Amino acid sequence: MNLDLLISNITNPAFLFFVLGVLAVKLRSDLEIPANSSKFIALYLLFSIGFKGGQELSHEAFSLEILWSMLFGMAISLLIPVYTFFILKRRMSIYNATAIAAAYGSVSAVTFVTAVAYLDVQKLPLHGHMVAIMALMESPAIIAGLILLSLFNKEKTANTTPKMEVIRHSFTNGSVLLILGSLIIGLLANAKQAEGIKPFTNDIFKGFLAIFLLDMGITSGRKLSSFVSNGWFPLLFAIFIPLFNGCAVAVLSALVTQDVANQFMFAVLAASASYIAVPAAMKIAVPAADPGLYLPMALAVTFPMNITIGMPLYLYITQLMAG
Repeated sequence: MNLDLLISNITNPAFLFFVLGVLAVKLRSDLEIPANSSKFIALYLLFSIGFKGGQELSHEAFSLEILWSMLFGMAISLLIPVYTFFILKRRMSIYNATAIAAAYGSVSAVTFVTAVAYLDVQKLPLHGHMVAIMALMESPAIIAGLILLSLFNKEKTANTTPKMEVIRHSFTNGSVLLILGSLIIGLLANAKQAEGIKPFTNDIFKGFLAIFLLDMGITSGRKLSSFVSNGWFPLLFAIFIPLFNGCAVAVLSALVTQDVANQFMFAVLAASASYIAVPAAMKIAVPAADPGLYLPMALAVTFPMNITIGMPLYLYITQLMAG
């Protein structure tokens, strides 16, 4: 693997702001991003990536490759929670196994956004249909997790919520709705109309990303202590399972696309873990699951691992596959 790529990611300002957030908590600083500002920045990032993806998609001709890519993405999102659920339930409660499996089967929009910025640094294009695929991969993992819970839960208690309500929530979740809506608007807008908001969607993107990752670092730092008390297994899972998923999909994605950027994005999506959509759904569906476990796994371990070690590794594999 090219050492320069790894160093480039570690010294990336966005990642360093994430580290600063963690350090701020450890130093007991009063540094924090106001909740309303944090929510606005998250919405902005989703809007920007969705709109830009729609604009890219408007220049693409729908093809069999795009159709197969969409089916491949949804298949990943269904299969990952199934195999991880059976690993997790050997060492954890059925509720925690469900929530963690769903989180790792679903995708992280922020990791996707960071990967888009990484592609830009590598001078590789983002294809608009990958934004649509990311949005399509949010919900299947939640549904798969709930099906597994209903099949294997021997305690038929009030720890679950009606399944249809959670399935509805997984499709109408704000992050999914915004990115899909922005994608469609970007698809419908012509180039001249889109040019008017380009300074907002493009020029300030990386600055907002850096501030958002600062906030993510602060959030992660606050949850680390409760996570550590759960022992070594969650830590190892949060490192090695995403790496395995990302490397495997970097290879398997060659079955549906020969484009290096697409293969890389598939690997990133498979390796990422949701800490927005899935926690929101699990709070409704499986309140017995411990957010002090699955949130730090996704946010404090898997996320920084992906943007330091993971992305250079997945890109190296996809470039190696391309010859």
